[in-house]
Formats: sequence, C-alpha cells, structure tokens
Amino acid sequence: MTAAFLAALLHRLPATTLHRLRLPVRPDTVLRWHRDLLARRHATRSRPQRPGRPRTIRSIRLLVLRLARENPTWGYRRIHGELLVLGIKIAASTARQILKNAGIDAAPEQQG
Repeated sequence: MTAAFLAALLHRLPATTLHRLRLPVRPDTVLRWHRDLLARRHATRSRPQRPGRPRTIRSIRLLVLRLARENPTWGYRRIHGELLVLGIKIAASTARQILKNAGIDAAPEQQG
C-alpha cells in the first residue's frame, strides 16, 4: 500500500524532478507503480456485477418448456432445431439444461 501511496503522490511530478529526488526506488519504478494502480482500478470497475454466463431470457425459457409440454415426444435436440427455425439462437445444451431444471426428461423415449 505504501508503494501505491507514493506513486499517487509522485506521478504528477515531471520526470526531471523525479530524477533529482532521493527516492529509495528509481523514478521509473514509481511511474510503473502508478500505471499498475490505474490498471487495477480500471479492472475492478470493469468487472461484471454478476460473474458467469448471463441467464437465458425468460421468454425463451418459457418457450422451450411450452414446446416440451405440447410435444412430449420431442427431445432437447428437436426443440433446439425448432427454435433455430424460429430464429432463436441458443445452444442445444441450453435447451437441455432448461428442461432438466424444470424436471422434464430432455431425451424422451421415441413412440412407436
């Protein structure tokens, strides 16, 4: 923390003035500390609020479940294909996970 404080204090001084000061470290080191301080600050502010993949939109989840209820012989791959025909792009594994979370068999036995 001392390095960050020193870097924050000294970063505005011209390089020639920094070279004339008797510092326990080289002026280039102080400037590097300041760059690192700014980079860490930017990285912290830029971090997403919720880690991980964003949730699937609720309307898409409801549509997957509706297709599964109305077509009990369809598996997750068929539902995925129908969504693609409708222009809804989600992964087949997403459709499978939605069905699994709802307690619906993702790959039902074929009739006949």
